Amino acid sequence: MPSWIASALAAWLGAVLGSFANVLIHRLPEDESILWPPSRCPRCRASISWRDNIPLLSWLLLRGRCRRCRGAISPLYPAVELVVALLGWGLWRRWQAHPYWAGASLLAACDLVAVAAIDWKHFIIPDELSLGLLVLGLCVAPLNPIFAQPSWWKPFLFSVRGAAIGFALCYGAAAVGSALFGKEAMGGGDVKLLAAIGAWSGGLGAFDCLLVGSLLGSIYGLSLLAAGRLRRSDPIPFGPFLVAAALLNLFLILPLGFPLVPIAS
Repeated sequence: MPSWIASALAAWLGAVLGSFANVLIHRLPEDESILWPPSRCPRCRASISWRDNIPLLSWLLLRGRCRRCRGAISPLYPAVELVVALLGWGLWRRWQAHPYWAGASLLAACDLVAVAAIDWKHFIIPDELSLGLLVLGLCVAPLNPIFAQPSWWKPFLFSVRGAAIGFALCYGAAAVGSALFGKEAMGGGDVKLLAAIGAWSGGLGAFDCLLVGSLLGSIYGLSLLAAGRLRRSDPIPFGPFLVAAALLNLFLILPLGFPLVPIAS
């Protein structure tokens, strides 16, 4: 199969998974089933037919409106589909020598995008997503090129160790932050999320994620404080910044000591 066709198929699969991510984003915080009822308009609750549920294309053709009630449909829906489509394309380009791992990574990316959107809006990380990501990471460990070993069980042990290190790092950082600032620094959802990331990228990947996520969160928070749009007592969801770092980890594990230690070519 030509490379460009495979890349296009990966992007389309990403868009389809992005459509499913929208279901997770809008139903999990409301404790609704993600399987039933079928997709429906958020305003008139009318069921959406298959022709109006084609990722990206249907929203564009309908100009962002429900066919029945003509109510506006949030651009968040196609935005999520586009993001996961681009991740599907990029992950295939990065891991096409390991096609099964590329597919598994796309599932992880879909989960992570849903985590970021939910935590940003609701300040929660559903266990279905964090623990589900953890279990999936353990299951696909033998496919993980980061843990490449001649025996299938050694990658599994590396994945378990990575999850344990991720949990310990985030739990320790949360405890230190709470002691320093006198309030909760990170929630239990963040701790479970970093454990899940460690299952996919090992202890070094978990360390990367905590470091990069903290840096991104600090930049965001300080910029809002400087602009007068945030008070020191206002909470900031940490999950989206952990997710940004985790998505980077799906492409590249940074060396210990980055940025002082250069990335090997």
